[in-house]
Amino acid sequence: MHAQLDDLLTATYVLVDDFLPKRRGPGRPPRITDAELITLAIAQVFIGLPNHRQFLALAGYRLSHLFAYLPRQSGYNKRLRALTPQIERAINYLAFCSPGWCDQLRLLDSTPVPCAASRETVRRSEFAGIAAYGYCRSHSRYFWGFRLYLLCASDGTPIAFELAPANAPEREVAREMLERVPLAGLTVIADKGFAGASSATAPAHSRACAPASGCGSSPSPPGSGITPRSVNLAGASAPMATNSGSTI
Repeated sequence: MHAQLDDLLTATYVLVDDFLPKRRGPGRPPRITDAELITLAIAQVFIGLPNHRQFLALAGYRLSHLFAYLPRQSGYNKRLRALTPQIERAINYLAFCSPGWCDQLRLLDSTPVPCAASRETVRRSEFAGIAAYGYCRSHSRYFWGFRLYLLCASDGTPIAFELAPANAPEREVAREMLERVPLAGLTVIADKGFAGASSATAPAHSRACAPASGCGSSPSPPGSGITPRSVNLAGASAPMATNSGSTI
């Protein structure tokens, strides 16, 4: 398993280093490059340690042979925040390089993200005023929080995602997300609760199938001319992915 992680991080570093523009300008070059820092952040996700201090302690033992220099926690936090735009672009690029990006099939669904289980927690939460109450049909219960919308390839490669309040209309959120993603010529399989998500902007060459209802789904609107197993979804023509409100 260690060899597999090393190979994966090495391949990721090569791709990211080739993709990012080279740093130019006066001043001493940083002891760890942008590509190395992004690769280190990806390693943190793979290892599954969200705490920076714990991860850097483990990285000094496990990954020191891959990185000539490992930053301290304060420097790591500061550089990561400054590299947010480059990280988003690198994620887009890695998704574009994956085999699933060229697949002709896209899968669309949403899942609840509960954030609190009691009224007191809801009142004290920092998400108050942003999160909302919603209903999950698959679990037959109400929850307070958000709903995560995900568009992915058939192999699981994320293409786009959106995090919206739990009470946001599914069709509207899906439409906004799909408008940022190239879908012309692709087939989108989605829950029939998304029927009509793109009646106004669907490209002529895209189509979608709705095999079954799911969490939070609702029937097609009357008179929409859309059956539960044949719906049109939106698409754009630019070869990009999207991030939370964006592409991946």
